[in-house]
Amino acid sequence: MAFWEHGYEATSIADLTRVMGIGAPSLYAAFGDKKALFSAVVEEYGHTYGAFLGRAFAEEPTARRGVERALREAAVAYTTPGRPHGCLVITAATNATAASADVVAELRERREANVRAVERAIEAGQGRGRAARGHRRACPRTLHRRDRPGHVAAGARRRHPRRAGGGGRTGPARLAVERGWREKRHGPRRSAGTLDPTGTAARS
Repeated sequence: MAFWEHGYEATSIADLTRVMGIGAPSLYAAFGDKKALFSAVVEEYGHTYGAFLGRAFAEEPTARRGVERALREAAVAYTTPGRPHGCLVITAATNATAASADVVAELRERREANVRAVERAIEAGQGRGRAARGHRRACPRTLHRRDRPGHVAAGARRRHPRRAGGGGRTGPARLAVERGWREKRHGPRRSAGTLDPTGTAARS
């Protein structure tokens, strides 16, 4: 917790040995130096206190749900009583000088890696959404027959020869169909010179 509470540069070897309950020789024998110990601490932090981000995106069904969960859990993790507040990956770089530039760069890379992970999750969710919309458009079962362009109900085709002919009949063929339909309903159409049964000229 010393690095988390005070930052990398402000934490001394004396602070570390006191918190860990070991002497400096044992610390150096186990980790080599302060920087190596800090790297191990940050790695462990990512698997424990800071693991909520990865869990949220791995366990939630959508990127939106993952972001919502990560933000809620971050609020809890960064304010829990009994341990330092905030994020170790951020606070450990506070008040660092040029002497710790490599450590600051390592922490920055970890933060940027988290940002990239969020971006990938969002992009993946958007891709799944586009794929789902494309599938719905391509799937003929999702289109009602009467919504299809050029569709004419079967009953209309039976009732009206013009509709039954569709757009394929033009010119004399179409006129013949229309004439036959009219004659079926109203009888043959007589021209001006046609004689009726009484012998008189019938008007059309």
